[in-house]
Amino acid sequence: MTEPLLIMRHGEAGPGSPDPLRELTARGIDEAARMGAWLAGREYLDAARLRLVASPYRRAQQTAAWVGEALGVPVETLSCITPDDPPQAVVDWLLEQDDDRPLLLVSHMPLVGALTGLLVEGRGDRGLGFPTAAVAELDAEVRAAGCARLRRVTSPADIT
Repeated sequence: MTEPLLIMRHGEAGPGSPDPLRELTARGIDEAARMGAWLAGREYLDAARLRLVASPYRRAQQTAAWVGEALGVPVETLSCITPDDPPQAVVDWLLEQDDDRPLLLVSHMPLVGALTGLLVEGRGDRGLGFPTAAVAELDAEVRAAGCARLRRVTSPADIT
């Protein structure tokens, strides 16, 4: 597998309950839109083939919608990428996928940090801290624990 794997945290969300219904703030909407435009400008990312998958939580769906609009791709929903899901379950899902397409997952902390750590270091307890709307770009021949290389992490603060 040589296609990029991107892991994104949702944009800034407001407080509220229940957690799955929390929505993006105005800042979160701006972050999502800016990162979508930035991703659309990535030459190596074949947007026509990109698969965009998001957590069912409202803030992740909103973020993915902004990104999907910028890239011209639909959003799929994946139930196993909510904040408290185990990163190994996501790796298992990744290994079940039989298409060789670029993939962008939009999810939450602590999952995005633990998943990145598991894919790169082979350990979920060595994950990254993700600012809101940050994107980790990984390369992997096999999307399995310890098999990925972290290319970079970009947050809205990093782009102008």
